[in-house]
Amino acid sequence: MLVTIQPSTITGHIVSPTSKSSMQRACAAALLTGGRTIIQNPGKSNDDLAALEVITSLGAKIVEQSAEELVIESSGLTSDNTSSSRTINCGESGLGIRMFAPIAALSSAPVTINGSGSLLTRPMDFFDEVFPQLDIQIHSNNGKLPITLHGPLQPKDITIDGSLSSQFLTGLLIAYGKTAKKPVTITVSNLKSRPYIDLTLSVMKHFGWEVNNDAYERFTIQPGPGIVNASNGTPESDITYRVEGDWSGAAFLLVAGAVAGKITIEGLDVFSTQADKAILQALMQSEAVMSIEEKVITIGPGKLTAFHFNATDCPDLFPPLVALAAYCEGTTVIEGVSRLAHKESNRGLTLQNEFGKMGIEIILQDDLMLIKGGTGLNGAIVHSNHDHRIAMACAVAALKADGATTIEEAEAINKSYPNFYKDLSILGATVSQPVSNSIK
Repeated sequence: MLVTIQPSTITGHIVSPTSKSSMQRACAAALLTGGRTIIQNPGKSNDDLAALEVITSLGAKIVEQSAEELVIESSGLTSDNTSSSRTINCGESGLGIRMFAPIAALSSAPVTINGSGSLLTRPMDFFDEVFPQLDIQIHSNNGKLPITLHGPLQPKDITIDGSLSSQFLTGLLIAYGKTAKKPVTITVSNLKSRPYIDLTLSVMKHFGWEVNNDAYERFTIQPGPGIVNASNGTPESDITYRVEGDWSGAAFLLVAGAVAGKITIEGLDVFSTQADKAILQALMQSEAVMSIEEKVITIGPGKLTAFHFNATDCPDLFPPLVALAAYCEGTTVIEGVSRLAHKESNRGLTLQNEFGKMGIEIILQDDLMLIKGGTGLNGAIVHSNHDHRIAMACAVAALKADGATTIEEAEAINKSYPNFYKDLSILGATVSQPVSNSIK
């Protein structure tokens, strides 16, 4: 699909998208918690839908579904629903594969895990390193999908390399929370993306699991069933979890406001543990005009200046930060480029190439990205590289370019924020979506 963005001034009010990080964790907890879970403000992105498909494949049932809430019933991964082998598909969700693999391995029967798109090329060899230590047999495709696991996982004290993936640690923590019969400790070295682990611990606490966090180096999971709902599904036994507004998706809206017009965004929790809340720091450093209240943020253009930002713990912010830096006078420096190699695309190189088409020079130097901004942007034909965040970054950058910008494979946004172009239109941007994508 092609989408063309015309230079536009935006204004108005918008509600933030829902957090797929929050939604997917809630789905995992709902699967492992007996009885009924009510998920309010559920996400509708491709990654969210993949998470729902995974938990239903593993035995959960969606008994009610509307735009406002989902009702999920589950008896957990018990012997009743693990007696035969099964296959689950995580779509293109990196969090999905890394989080659900340890959870699926709780099954005493073989489970084959597959995915689609870019997920098929991402390295998964850390599973080969860790799972045998937990008595899990694993067969992988040379460290890539599909993988077949044969458990059940046996919780035990273990040491893992946290630089491999905080998402894998999330899956281990949730799986241990369900099965630990005595205190069990996961020791972690070089942990990246600590705020995402804070989100995991917050969800686990909501569902009744207790984890002691010792300086992000040791996580001790206490034995206990969590909140076990009554099987009769009475209202008193329900767990209700409300999915947060998404700082990752809203980061693009906030940058759009800083670049192209004054807007107000509702639904973001400034006390959230989400890593990408750090976008506020970058916007403040860039001297965007911003007012922050409880769950309401108003932002507009200022005399934007270059900034220095460490995105090691929030690498998903690189694309909106590059769109922001492109309009900041001077050279912006962003740390943490090493975290970008195995995303939906190699994002460091992809950002360099696509923003280069729009006239912005980006230099990759060791673990640094240098963006030379304030020189003006050209309208251009760019490509999402099948990466949702690249598509959104190009769309935001296009708002004040000197001509129309066309994004090829623009439907990549469906992975995380399917209403993104619609929301830009609501704010006044001129967005056209031709029926055919054959025109180059």
